[in-house]
Amino acid sequence: MEPLCSNFDLSPISTAPSKPALLPLFSSPRISTSIRLNVSRKWSHYCASSHHTAKTTVSRPQSNPPDFIRSVGKGFIGFAAAAAALASLCCDSPAFAESLTVAFPVSRAREVNTVQRTLVEAWGLIRETFVDPTFNHQDWDLKLQQTMVEMFPLNSADAAYSKIKGMLSTLGDPFTRIISPKEYQSFRIGNDGNLQGVGIFINNEPKSGHLVVLSCVEGSPASRAGIHEGDELIEINGERLDGVDSEAAARKLRGQVGTSVTVKVHSVQDSKSDCSTKEVKLPREYIKLSSIASSIIPHRTPDGRQIKTGYVKLSNFSQSAAADMANAIHEMETQGVHSYILDLRNNPGGLVKAGLDVAQIWLDGDETLVNTIDRDGNMLPINMVDGHAITHDPLVVLINEGSASASEILAGALHDNGRAILVGHKTFGKGKIQSVTELHDGSALFITVAKYLSPALHDIDQIGIMPDVQCTDMLNSPKDSLLKNKSSASSLEADSCIMVAEHELDIQESRATAS
Repeated sequence: MEPLCSNFDLSPISTAPSKPALLPLFSSPRISTSIRLNVSRKWSHYCASSHHTAKTTVSRPQSNPPDFIRSVGKGFIGFAAAAAALASLCCDSPAFAESLTVAFPVSRAREVNTVQRTLVEAWGLIRETFVDPTFNHQDWDLKLQQTMVEMFPLNSADAAYSKIKGMLSTLGDPFTRIISPKEYQSFRIGNDGNLQGVGIFINNEPKSGHLVVLSCVEGSPASRAGIHEGDELIEINGERLDGVDSEAAARKLRGQVGTSVTVKVHSVQDSKSDCSTKEVKLPREYIKLSSIASSIIPHRTPDGRQIKTGYVKLSNFSQSAAADMANAIHEMETQGVHSYILDLRNNPGGLVKAGLDVAQIWLDGDETLVNTIDRDGNMLPINMVDGHAITHDPLVVLINEGSASASEILAGALHDNGRAILVGHKTFGKGKIQSVTELHDGSALFITVAKYLSPALHDIDQIGIMPDVQCTDMLNSPKDSLLKNKSSASSLEADSCIMVAEHELDIQESRATAS
């Protein structure tokens, strides 16, 4: 999703090596050692000013850390007023009429000093936009105080980042997280189209926290090795992955073409009841993340007519997904296609905006695409405006356990508006929307900013979407030849779910003819 809060004005931090330094949260322009945050809210407008000023002076510890901690605690008088000021900024004005200063001890280690600034940015953004206004029933202002104190004596940026991650983990939401500048670059590459790696989409399972394979890129090293959706990643190069988030694990899997990585996976075979663990060595290759694959399937109706069914496989919601799909649909319309199958199986999601744009390819009018619920419990429907579908031909959407996030938004939009029949298995169940904000040091903060319900107000989070018709998904089998060539018409005809979809399309056409 597009970043919701990205407008920051950061003034430099200057520290004197011979004196204890102060890090104000908000400051007057007269104070040079400061961080100034200018937070823009796009959905709401608040205009307020604060006339309170809380400055603190913290002496550097000499020999007694407990005394230092107590002194820092005393120095946070007035901190709640600073937090209130953040929530009451006037975004219509380019500058604040009044500001509030709260000081923190700044580390003398330059790289830790930089991460302290990142901490304040992350704290402020979460306080402004996180979906749970109770912050998991904890004092979020106090949490900043505690984390800053813990960060003060550190000597490395990695250790300081660990403190931020620890702070975010207390929110109880695995999707609200921070990633390093290198990890963010990898994330952006994944959304743009190309990367070097083994071709696995992974995510942390919300309840267990385990790393689960959502899908493998067709023809990738992971796919060729028989890794498939549902497998649990246990080790990478002999390193256990307990407590490792999906971005960190993905970074370990990526690397220069020509190198290799060894992974251990825990696999549940569909055809057996037992579980197995295997270790495989995967070569790293260039992975082309094409979001669209399409084919035309010849199909004979029950009355003997030969028709064409357009098949579109959408593997992820990248920036180009909607445009690529529109081009594919236009091309198949010129070839006389009479009906469509949209395959969202094993699509782990991506950009929410891309999912909404794809929905508008199939819908008319001012239909509701999704309902969002903000931190205050207010529901906001997101509607189309004078939409014009490219085609009105019958449509079936294929879903399974690997269909998550934006896939579920799209499937819900098409189903609840009466545009499509859903065939397959229950979806993953991620009903939360994140904003992604690049911070001043090149890292990125992911924040869960809203929950969503389908147009018919069905809750999706940790529940998923049930299909209208269930089927046995042959794509779950690692031996299935479809993994090698899903876009081949002959291979597609052997897919049991596609056969079920074709039957549903026949039913839709017969009903349309009868009416």
